[in-house]
Amino acid sequence: MAYSFYLDNIVLPIAPSKFSVSIQNKNKTVELINDKQINILKLPGLTDISFEFILPNSKYPFVTNWQPPQYYLSVLEKLKVNLQPFQFVIARSLPNGQPSFATNMSVSLESYEIVEDAENGFDITVKVNLKQYRPYATQTVEIKTPVDGSKVSVEKNARAQTKQPDKTYTVQKGDTLWNIAKKYLGDGSKYKQLATLNNIYNPNFLSVGQVLKLS
Repeated sequence: MAYSFYLDNIVLPIAPSKFSVSIQNKNKTVELINDKQINILKLPGLTDISFEFILPNSKYPFVTNWQPPQYYLSVLEKLKVNLQPFQFVIARSLPNGQPSFATNMSVSLESYEIVEDAENGFDITVKVNLKQYRPYATQTVEIKTPVDGSKVSVEKNARAQTKQPDKTYTVQKGDTLWNIAKKYLGDGSKYKQLATLNNIYNPNFLSVGQVLKLS
């Protein structure tokens, strides 16, 4: 099975050979007065994801979407400091080229580590730690103080702290950027708009399973 890894629609040049997913739970064990224990079931916690990938300094034949290492390092730094969640996608395809199931999750970049080793020549290894992101909302309470001794009125307003998720499309076999723009944007000539939105440098190159932002 072939894998493609995407960080905010940027495909990694070499898919990691392995990755780790830690699915947390928030259950709590409590001891009662009679020495019995009970398990209080709570909603699951956030998922942690970690993996390593290589940033090659040369255009090896097996490299996808080669860019100099500094390009990917600048992407990682942007994801770390811009205080916004992004999409982490693993696109899987079968040996016959047909897409298999995909992992698509909103995450934040918790940390990354750059490792340079003489045994790897000029290639760089990057260790990444991601955490699942869940949108949330805060409540603001406005208290109106009366002047006539009547009861205080309270108004509550909930305001979402995150923008609505982007509309996306998963590339299928035979797709072209022009056809996707024609179908979903109503105008095939808007393929350049899609290319810019998704940081695609060659509009003629799409990978099966690649997730494209449409808006």
